[in-house]
Amino acid sequence: MPFLKSIIAFLFTGILVLSACESKKEGGPRGGQNQRQRGPISAEAFVASISTISEDIEVPGSLLPLEETQVRSEVNGRIIQLNIPEGTVVPKGFLLVKLFDQDQQAQLRKLRVQLQIAIKTVQRQKELLSINGISQQDYDLSALNVDNLKADIQSTEIAISKTEIRAPYEGQIGLRNVSTGSFLSSSDVITTLRDIRQLKLEFSVPEKYAKNIFKGSRVSFRVDGGQADHEATVMATEGNVEPTTRTLKVRALVTNKHPELVPGIFARVHLELGKDNKAIMIPTQSVIPLARNKRVIIFHKDSAAFQTVETGIRDSTYVQILKGVKAGDTIITTGLMAIRPGSKVIISSVKEKN
Repeated sequence: MPFLKSIIAFLFTGILVLSACESKKEGGPRGGQNQRQRGPISAEAFVASISTISEDIEVPGSLLPLEETQVRSEVNGRIIQLNIPEGTVVPKGFLLVKLFDQDQQAQLRKLRVQLQIAIKTVQRQKELLSINGISQQDYDLSALNVDNLKADIQSTEIAISKTEIRAPYEGQIGLRNVSTGSFLSSSDVITTLRDIRQLKLEFSVPEKYAKNIFKGSRVSFRVDGGQADHEATVMATEGNVEPTTRTLKVRALVTNKHPELVPGIFARVHLELGKDNKAIMIPTQSVIPLARNKRVIIFHKDSAAFQTVETGIRDSTYVQILKGVKAGDTIITTGLMAIRPGSKVIISSVKEKN
């Protein structure tokens, strides 16, 4: 019996010791954690300051000739003369193609002979009319015949002129698609004429930037594989934003000539859409994105204060603050997830924008 009591007392004592150890084990870490939470948090900071920024974008574009025309014939006919010096520059009015027109030339000679006879007839009838040898109606019919013949001659001359296909302006001839003796229809493309004395740059900008592009704006660009930057001046914009792509088409006039500028080549257009000399910039990582807004943590005396902000232009390192931060504010940039409103903070280092 005394032995049993000793065993029970030993077990009871062991239970008490284990309970005390567990309580100490559980209480120790918790107490240490509370102690850490109550202590100040070390963080880095950034002083907001005023700087100059510009909003730049890059969009694709294409170089175009100042004028480009697919040369076609107004009438059908057989080619009897072909004068297309491929790749060379021809003056305005240069004869490119001559179509067969002998039948029309014969008709023109016939009409001119008839006109001469009709004019003499009118002259004789005019003398007869003065002595009442013929009626006024007969004279008027002869005069009408003269006018009709003149109109027929003019119509035939126009038809003959359509058999001569000439350059509408000075430009460079492309490759020809026809040969002498072939039959030419009005749907056939004879060649292409391009005015390359000056080039145009065509590109499109997103609709949010449409208000920043206007006639006279300067843009810079670089062609694919090129080594130099070139400039162009906006000459016109499309009247409306394209509904499918939500972009505005822009056309600019290239201000200089360069061997690497070839019509049709791809270009990268660089646009500076606005400059702000009083912009407040802070590091991008200091902005905390939320569901409805964005916030930053401002260091004030020895504690943290959360401030809702509105952002603007962003790059890889900094973001513009439109509202919520003023120059001179100290913005906390590290330890953002551990800081709560009113938390005590110790600033380990402070940086400024160069």
